[in-house]
Amino acid sequence: MNFRAVRAIYLFEMARTWRTLLQSIVSPVVSTSLYFVVFGAAIGSRIAEVEGVSYGTFIVPGLVMLSVLTQSIANASFGIYFPKFVGTIYEILSAPVSYFEIVLGYVGAAATKSVVLGLIILATAGLFVPLHIHHPWWMLAFLVLTAVTFSLFGFIIGIWADGFEKLQMIPLLVVTPLTFLGGSFYSVNMLPSGWRTITLLNPVVYLISGFRWSFYEIADVSIGLSVAITLFFLAACMTAVWWIFKTGYRLKN
Repeated sequence: MNFRAVRAIYLFEMARTWRTLLQSIVSPVVSTSLYFVVFGAAIGSRIAEVEGVSYGTFIVPGLVMLSVLTQSIANASFGIYFPKFVGTIYEILSAPVSYFEIVLGYVGAAATKSVVLGLIILATAGLFVPLHIHHPWWMLAFLVLTAVTFSLFGFIIGIWADGFEKLQMIPLLVVTPLTFLGGSFYSVNMLPSGWRTITLLNPVVYLISGFRWSFYEIADVSIGLSVAITLFFLAACMTAVWWIFKTGYRLKN
């Protein structure tokens, strides 16, 4: 294992975060706070409780997941796409660095940013509503697993994209709608039976449900199923990344 190479890639990507602090940290926190104010105050005044939890408190895990998912994809996709765009990818591929070490550096940095952002948003939410995390270790486990999984997914998008438009296509047209429709702001149990069945086909439901369970011990699906779906998606992303490096798919163009 070339730890020096992994550390160099990791620190370079983390340094970009501090250079763009307003865009990387402040903007997502402000946006999430606005979501919280609008949904928590406007809708929360009309919905007293959801499954025994005040509405403002209920939506906190969904808001954290919304930011973690989108930022994981954005950080990882741009991190690997930009070297392709400027041509420095050739220097990385020709260096004595394995594919695993390249992925570890880029995905590790993207996941770290997302976890830090999620914790900041969680602390910010604590200023608005009282929070009590029943299972803090499960909360951290779901947060890290989600950040790593969607950072891998973003890494795949960054390699697949051949333009900045494609870089934004899947996050905006697929991931964000799935997150909004995945129980971020409501319980799936509130839906009619037909819509509930359709909603359970959304993989994001299982991520948000498991994460919310770690806070309040309430969930739309069983915790075991949430963990299984998360690990399955992680394994699928890891397999896709392995295939990309095995075949050299779009690494050099």
